[in-house]
Amino acid sequence: MATQSDLSVLLDMGFDKERAEIAVKKSGGLQGALQWLEDNQDKSFEEITAAETKDADDPNIEAAPLKEGEVARSLVCDDCGKKFRSMAQAEAHGERTEHANFSESTEEIAPLTEEQKKEKLAELRAAAAERKKKQAVIDKEEAKKNEKIRMKATKEIQDIKEELAKKEQIKAAAAKRAEKQDDLAAKRRIQEKIAADKEERRLKAERIKAEREGRALEPTPAAAPVASSSGPRPPATEARLRLQTPNGTFQKTFPVETTLFEVAQAVEVESGAPVESFTTTFPKKTYTGSVDMGKTLKEAGLAPSAVLIVK
Repeated sequence: MATQSDLSVLLDMGFDKERAEIAVKKSGGLQGALQWLEDNQDKSFEEITAAETKDADDPNIEAAPLKEGEVARSLVCDDCGKKFRSMAQAEAHGERTEHANFSESTEEIAPLTEEQKKEKLAELRAAAAERKKKQAVIDKEEAKKNEKIRMKATKEIQDIKEELAKKEQIKAAAAKRAEKQDDLAAKRRIQEKIAADKEERRLKAERIKAEREGRALEPTPAAAPVASSSGPRPPATEARLRLQTPNGTFQKTFPVETTLFEVAQAVEVESGAPVESFTTTFPKKTYTGSVDMGKTLKEAGLAPSAVLIVK
C-alpha cells in the first residue's frame, strides 16, 4: 500500500495535494502514481473525482504491491503495446487514446529508478507548461476579440450620439429660422398697418380742409411704381455657393435662410465625406462649431454668392 513518503515525494515534486492523494490511492505506489498523473493530466479535478466515485466499489481500481512469492501481473494494451501496473492506469489510457483491447500479462513492471522518476516528472512539467502556454495564447486572442467588440460597440454608440446631436442642431436651427420668418412677417404687418393708418389720417385731413374751403376733394391717383436704376437692389433670396472639397469642386444654390448645418448635410451627401468646417477665401473666415453652423447663409454674409473651402 502507498506510504506517506510516496505522497510527500509527489508533493515535493510540485503536484497538487488532491491529485497526488488520488494518484497514490489508485496506483498503490510512487511509480504507478506518476503514471496515473501522466495519464490524467488533461482531466479536470471534477472529472477525476466523479470517476473515483463511480468506480469506488471496483476491486481492480487500486492494485496492491506484489508480495514475496506472488506471480507478477500487469495489463498490456494490445493496440499500442504499452504496459500498466493497475486497472486504473489501463482505463485512463483507454479513455485518453480510445484504445479498447487489453490483456493480462505475467510480466512484472519494474519500478522506476530515481533518474527515470526525474525524467517522468520533467515530462509532466513540460507538458503542463506547454498546455499553460497554449491556454495563454488562446486567452490573449480572446481578449483581443473582446476588446475589438467593445471598441466597435463604443464607436457605434458614439456615432449614434453624434448623429442625434447633429439632427437636434439642425432641428433647432430650422425652428430658429421659422421663428425669425414669423417675426419678419409680423413686422411687415405692423409696418403695413402703420402706413395704412398714416394714409387714412392724411386723407381725412385733406377732406376736412376741402370742406372748410368749400371745394371738392380731388381723387388721389394710385402711385405707380417707378423703376430706378439708382435705387437699392432687392435683397437676395438665394445664395450660389462654389464648394471646394477634397474630392472635387461643385456649385449648389440654396435659399438664404438655409443654415450652414443644412449645407454641410448636402455636401456630405454629394461628396461622401463628413464636413467639419467652411472657410471663405476673401475675406478669410472659418465657420465651425454649433454657433457658426447654426447661422443662415444670410447671417453669415454668404449671399448672393460665395466660395467656400470645405474641410
